[in-house]
Amino acid sequence: MDRLIYTSLSAMRGAMARQQATANNLANASTPGFRGEIAEAQALWLDGPSLTDRAMASEEVVNADMKAGSITATGRDLDIALGGDSLLAVQADDGDEAYTRRGDLQLSSSGLLTTGDGRPVLGQGGPITLPPADKISIAEDGRILVVPAGGDPSQSQEVDRLKIASPAGSAIAKGLDGLFRVKGGGVLPVDPDAHVTSGQLEESNVSATKALVDMIDASRAWDTQLKLITSARDLDGASAELMRLPQ
Repeated sequence: MDRLIYTSLSAMRGAMARQQATANNLANASTPGFRGEIAEAQALWLDGPSLTDRAMASEEVVNADMKAGSITATGRDLDIALGGDSLLAVQADDGDEAYTRRGDLQLSSSGLLTTGDGRPVLGQGGPITLPPADKISIAEDGRILVVPAGGDPSQSQEVDRLKIASPAGSAIAKGLDGLFRVKGGGVLPVDPDAHVTSGQLEESNVSATKALVDMIDASRAWDTQLKLITSARDLDGASAELMRLPQ
């Protein structure tokens, strides 16, 4: 009987992990450049003193769906859409270099260039800080061009270049903060063929409709396993009643 209970509990943990991943995907269905999280089941083995016993399953977020999102024209100078599989380098909260596809760049009051969620964007020498300017534009190769305040509009100056990295040949993983990092540490190399398109944004690749269906599916899986546990409890009670000696 306990085997049925353990199996159901394992399936319930999986359904809960799937619901968490789906809820996060649904919450970020409108976040620029967001990559949907994928939860998958993995078998876990318990090593006993003399043999390996029971194979249980653990479902958790193991990867992200890296397919491209749709591109929307915004006409805003600081909105960029990354081409191919390239990733934009940003500074994570712990100071390490991390990567994102989010391209809704912002300029703080101090001139610091950040993503829409406040991550400092990295350039050739670290976080990018721009001087007061009448116009800021981003070239296709990632160069940042500005027309200084009061300067000649026809004389743009290059102040830095976005670090656009290539994940080709490197194992990357998505963290709880939504940023990608190199597994085991390290940084990604600069993508020599990288290109960006200014005035456009890549949308989230999450389908809200599919996420809702996944949420319902996970909820039904939870209910099914709960019924199995209830049945196991009833069977256990009936067995105990049969074994009871008549008084």
